[in-house]
Amino acid sequence: MAMNDPLGDMLTRIRNAQMRGQGTVRSPASKLRAWVLDVLIEEGYIRGYETGADANGHPELVIGLKYFDGAPVIRELRRISRPGRRVYMGVKGLPQVRNGLGVSIVSTPKGVMSDAAARSANVGGEVLCTVF
Repeated sequence: MAMNDPLGDMLTRIRNAQMRGQGTVRSPASKLRAWVLDVLIEEGYIRGYETGADANGHPELVIGLKYFDGAPVIRELRRISRPGRRVYMGVKGLPQVRNGLGVSIVSTPKGVMSDAAARSANVGGEVLCTVF
């Protein structure tokens, strides 16, 4: 079965695993997913990830989730730009999540980065998701 929104699928897997209190979650691998996970590691929302292969030999990511006092560190994980409606913003229009307490992940010509990094690099792009 074809997957229309691979990034949305990974975000949903992370949300579901955190609701169940799991320590790790598996997701099919892609470059975009790995770049988004790199931003989540830099911002301190997940412990890390490893690349591996599933039983059929397909590449996959094993994502280590982070908890604080038994509660997930990620309280809210929302997909903004979807395949049916892409959302592009200039550097001045990049959203601030919860007055700067959260992070927007943006795909720019200089790579996938947080909203703060995009502002400092003075670039806009596609707003992939928000994390709080």
